[in-house]
Amino acid sequence: MTQKMIDQAKAVMRKNDRGLYTVPTQGLYPFQWNWDSALSALGFAHFDEPRAWTEIETLFAHQWEDGMLPHIIFHQPDDGYFPGPDVWATGRAVPTTGITQPPVAGFAVRRIFDRARDKALAVEKARALLPQIHAWHQWFFANRDPQGTGLVAIIHPWESGRDNSVDWDAAFERVPTEGVEPFTRRDTSHANPEHRPTDEQYKRYIWLVQKFRSLGWDNSKLHDASPFQIVDPGFNAILMRSCADLADLAESLGETQIADQSRAMADKGIAAMETLWSDAHGQYLCFDRSIGALVDSPSIGGILAAFAPIPQARARAISERIKVLAESCTYLVPSHDPTAPEFDALRYWRGPIWLIVNYMISDGLEFAGQTAVADRINRDCLRLIEQGGFAEYYGPIGAEPCGGDTFTWTAAMVIEILSTQKVPA
Repeated sequence: MTQKMIDQAKAVMRKNDRGLYTVPTQGLYPFQWNWDSALSALGFAHFDEPRAWTEIETLFAHQWEDGMLPHIIFHQPDDGYFPGPDVWATGRAVPTTGITQPPVAGFAVRRIFDRARDKALAVEKARALLPQIHAWHQWFFANRDPQGTGLVAIIHPWESGRDNSVDWDAAFERVPTEGVEPFTRRDTSHANPEHRPTDEQYKRYIWLVQKFRSLGWDNSKLHDASPFQIVDPGFNAILMRSCADLADLAESLGETQIADQSRAMADKGIAAMETLWSDAHGQYLCFDRSIGALVDSPSIGGILAAFAPIPQARARAISERIKVLAESCTYLVPSHDPTAPEFDALRYWRGPIWLIVNYMISDGLEFAGQTAVADRINRDCLRLIEQGGFAEYYGPIGAEPCGGDTFTWTAAMVIEILSTQKVPA
């Protein structure tokens, strides 16, 4: 069964392979997405190491001069997706968006490097990518942490990867909809509209894009200009983990300056994460920088924080929190607390399960010694595949496959989980 599932996953990845990059799935997402690519490279690395390196190289070939790595690269025209290059108008030779996404590349590159069978190739590729990834990390603190807190803010929900999370609801109400240019959504023609963000949310997404566009995509101005400034613990945990992993990688390659700077960023961020901890919820919470208050929303973002090298006591508490969630759903880990009134089992990030988030939570908990919960999460991932195939995401109660099908990063995570034998027989 294991080899059959791996073979099926490889077929999904090959189907979505465009040579130099992968698309998440045909139709719904026809371009290269930032964190999709980095996580997909983990899957490729198990059966085609050169292809894994190419995936990440292609991504960083479109890094901006200031260090920002955009969230979408529009390699080929495709009018089946909105908003396309004309809406973003970033002025790049190869069109990109003007916002970023969770910085998993540092983690992915370190993991691929550590496991590489072709060590010479790994050294060559990692050495070239190292300063590019480091520049991206530095960009975050220069442009998204203007007060030097050690934590960065997202300025658009799409940057989080958790587009319509309950975490954003209150802050999003402060984003206007007046003056939004008329548009036609494309996502609802590829996926069930009941599973996607609402039209009202889309208007606010586009208002922010128009606002940033009016400022010429000058990243030194965008943070303060945005009415949406959220410190997301999950996003920051990914950044801290990538900084810590990049420090280790840089050290092994003899790049001591990058190693020291990366470790300092990680250490400062991990310490600052304590300001986001909620004893009442047993997890981290988002912080709304615009009003200076924690966001009372028990979502997956505060659990994903376990991906970072957080204190052991916090990892244990998150493990216990997940056990509580398991009492109200069939599969772990739901993207929002099923007992909360805002929970929606099948609507994108308001309840469903995503294998990439499961993988990162499991990886962090395993590192922290919370192996029982980590193993349960991995088993649930494979149960979901057996029930619903390689979908974009799944219902946490009925295992319904939702969103796009034959999804690249879902397949990559299956290969990663099975190939590293994380799941007890």
